[in-house]
Amino acid sequence: MTQTIFKTAAKTVFGAAVFLSTAVAVQAAQDPNQFIENLANQTLNAIKANGAARSGNTAEINKIVDQYVMPSTNLEKTTRLATGAPWRQATAEQKQQLVSAFKGTLVRTYSGAFKNVTDKTAINVQPFRGDANANDVVVRSVVTGAGSPVSIDYRLEKAGDSWKVYDFNVENIWLVENYRNQFRGEINKGGIDGLIRSLQK
Repeated sequence: MTQTIFKTAAKTVFGAAVFLSTAVAVQAAQDPNQFIENLANQTLNAIKANGAARSGNTAEINKIVDQYVMPSTNLEKTTRLATGAPWRQATAEQKQQLVSAFKGTLVRTYSGAFKNVTDKTAINVQPFRGDANANDVVVRSVVTGAGSPVSIDYRLEKAGDSWKVYDFNVENIWLVENYRNQFRGEINKGGIDGLIRSLQK
């Protein structure tokens, strides 16, 4: 199921890295663009400094993921939105298993993109559009230095006095929407437990 997701993103790491890794504490006073720029650069520097992660070592990738975006990512919301209405019928244990399995799926799906990071790889945050004081915003960026430039947008929600990423878009394909279509098929075949098993594979 996961082999066909976001093939375009294989050219870059930032969609997955920023979405999946946790940034070290970012100052609450930052606007959305500054938040993403700092988060992306901290993550990128960690990847550049870790040769094993760039070679596809899953354990090292998970270390970067767990150190750098999980606190800045609302993965439970992402999983809930991708699951849709069946989420409400899931038990607390099933929800926990879904979030954990989805994280593992994303790491496996994007781990190959780490190999595309070079010393020239950079993220360029685009001028902000919309109300920076809103509780839900989109930050646009372009990743360069890893082949052709790749457009990546991040959807953020206000979380207290900071931000959390809960969705991202690689070349006009939103992660939540794309997975929702696939999750629906797995749930129709085997229910929530069937979806969990599929993600764990």
